[in-house]
Amino acid sequence: MQHSLFVAETLGFKTYVPAYLSPEASGKNLLIGANFASAASGYDDKAAIEKHAVPLPQQLQYFKEYQSKLAKVAGSNKSASIIKDALYLLSGGTSDFLLNYYVNDSINKVYTPDQYGSYLISAFSSFVKGLYGLGARKLGVTSLPPLGCLPAARTLFSFHRSGCVSNINTDVQQFNKKLTSAAANLQKQLPGLKIAVFDIFKPLYDLVVSPLSHGFVEATRGCCATRTAETRIPLCNRRSPRACSNATQHVFWDSVHPSQAANEVLANSFLDAGFSLIFG
Repeated sequence: MQHSLFVAETLGFKTYVPAYLSPEASGKNLLIGANFASAASGYDDKAAIEKHAVPLPQQLQYFKEYQSKLAKVAGSNKSASIIKDALYLLSGGTSDFLLNYYVNDSINKVYTPDQYGSYLISAFSSFVKGLYGLGARKLGVTSLPPLGCLPAARTLFSFHRSGCVSNINTDVQQFNKKLTSAAANLQKQLPGLKIAVFDIFKPLYDLVVSPLSHGFVEATRGCCATRTAETRIPLCNRRSPRACSNATQHVFWDSVHPSQAANEVLANSFLDAGFSLIFG
């Protein structure tokens, strides 16, 4: 999901950082940071590898490489200061549950959602400790959204019932409690670490339940890749059905991602947590 981009923009960052593996991530562009995210990657490394995404350990290795390149551009002292003062945004877990756990019988028949969530939290904690060891001190983490309300979940799991898939949302809320607790424990364990959890669940759920009061019209299907297409093509691409002409009226862009208009609303809800992370 693209929440992190809008969080950064809302907090006053005017330039999107380049994707680390892109040609733009070189020279002076490294001074503004880099994006190490990989679509379909999450806290479960095995699932990421199966989906040909970049798993978190490899993302940490890329971050190490980035630091070496940054030192050559800015000098060792300046680069160390940049690494220490930078804001790090982490978003994961959606693909782990929606595209892995719930559709993979080899996992969901063996582990309960709560057990799988604990496994993901352990991976999250290890990753944060790895980031901390490489110099990161200010970390914003997004919670899981109401996965049961995503168009893909409605199509795959609601069995023609209206509304969100309640059992999935219950699993998500349990995971988010674990995430908040783990973040608090990490902040206690790691001296100098500031970590804030950005709650996506409530503001996005509010948009889905009461779209009209927030200026939206459609909250059950995406602007493109809707209905049966969601089971085959979850993301919008050249093979997707034609996109709608009024994307700003849709809460969702495709079957799993909020629209730009919805992301802007979500980002605004993170302001207090974001500013406390930067200035607190």
